Amino acid sequence: MFENLGERLQSAVDKIKGYGKITEENISDVVREIRLALLEADVNYVVVKEFINKVKEKALGEEVAKSLKPGEVFVKILKDELVDLLGGEKAELYTSGNPSILMLAGLQGSGKTTAAGKLANLLRKKYNKKVLMVACDVYRPAAIDQLKELGRQLNIEVYEEGKGNPVEIAKNALNYAKENKFNYVIIDTAGRLHIDESLMEELQNINNEVKPNEILLVVDSMVGQDAINVITGFNDKLPLTGAILTKLDGDTRGGAALSIRHLTNIPIKFVGVSEKMDGLEEFYPERMATRILGMGDIMSMIEKAESVIDEKETMEAAKKMQAGKFDLEDFLVQLKQIKKLGPLENLIKLIPGAKKMGLNNVKVDPKDMAHIEAIILSMTPYERRHPEVLKATRKQRIAKGSARSVEEVNRLLKQFEQMKVMMKQFKSGNFKMPF
Repeated sequence: MFENLGERLQSAVDKIKGYGKITEENISDVVREIRLALLEADVNYVVVKEFINKVKEKALGEEVAKSLKPGEVFVKILKDELVDLLGGEKAELYTSGNPSILMLAGLQGSGKTTAAGKLANLLRKKYNKKVLMVACDVYRPAAIDQLKELGRQLNIEVYEEGKGNPVEIAKNALNYAKENKFNYVIIDTAGRLHIDESLMEELQNINNEVKPNEILLVVDSMVGQDAINVITGFNDKLPLTGAILTKLDGDTRGGAALSIRHLTNIPIKFVGVSEKMDGLEEFYPERMATRILGMGDIMSMIEKAESVIDEKETMEAAKKMQAGKFDLEDFLVQLKQIKKLGPLENLIKLIPGAKKMGLNNVKVDPKDMAHIEAIILSMTPYERRHPEVLKATRKQRIAKGSARSVEEVNRLLKQFEQMKVMMKQFKSGNFKMPF
């Protein structure tokens, strides 16, 4: 997400950090790099022009001229302007009434039905709410089946009436939701290959009948500047309250995200960051700006960990570590917790300064974790609790049972012992870096 743009902007920032003072002459090259980086990321040229003018005006202002570290002040200006461009404050969902009604609209192929499932999953997990998904896409082949399959996977109920009238289906679904005390209703509407009058009329009718709290436009971030035309077309006919940007994990240049709010005044509320059903995140402009500039995103790391890791198990493991009683059985529990976080390289990128530490291109093969898990599972419970008993014959049996080599078993045991040594050093306050 934004990798190329981020690298170009960080390169420009590194250049200006070396300046003792900022003048119109020495800032021109940096500003030119930033302009090219934004244009190549497919940011709308009008947005780029306004953004550059604001950055340049503030960078040449009195505050920067008097600063002892003008480069750092410039970075702050750049970050603040990026945050403003992305919408400033986080845009919250409008929720009132019982149930709250969220209607999704968008062109065919934007990922609307999948976004409905991801949004339902997020609302249920984060807010512990009862969610109903409604199948109002009665035209696209298999659209209803797709939503039903997502509902089955997530264990979230789907209301459908087959190929009926979408307006009537939405009304009936709302009555059903009220009777069964659902907190949220997510209406998946029909998409088209392009904006047309019949599509808009149907969406307007659904809006008039059920009066949703939110009308969220699902936009494929891969379409670049065309996203602005799509949003404008929908916004002329519907009172859009926000956008969901899908496929930000793909080979996208990111320009749509940086242009949408400024040109349409429609806030981005959610972004799709992976194909998995937990791959939808609430959109925080400041967090995204710090990611783009290589400053990391610690808050998102913490929230991700809190959402999937069992706090009780983690606290118990921490106590065992402090007491020096941490064994391979505990290690296996923690390994399973870590796997819930998803691809570790995605988390590593959120660490501040990851690029400068050479961590931005780290690849963690999930097979390696699976191999470790297989080795530990091939041990008896006693061996996991007392790894010191693992001699040659036991190691051979474990290697055979896990379909790994004895060398891999030895490597795991050595790494585990090194980890225990580090834990003891942490406890005593004598920790030294192992290099």
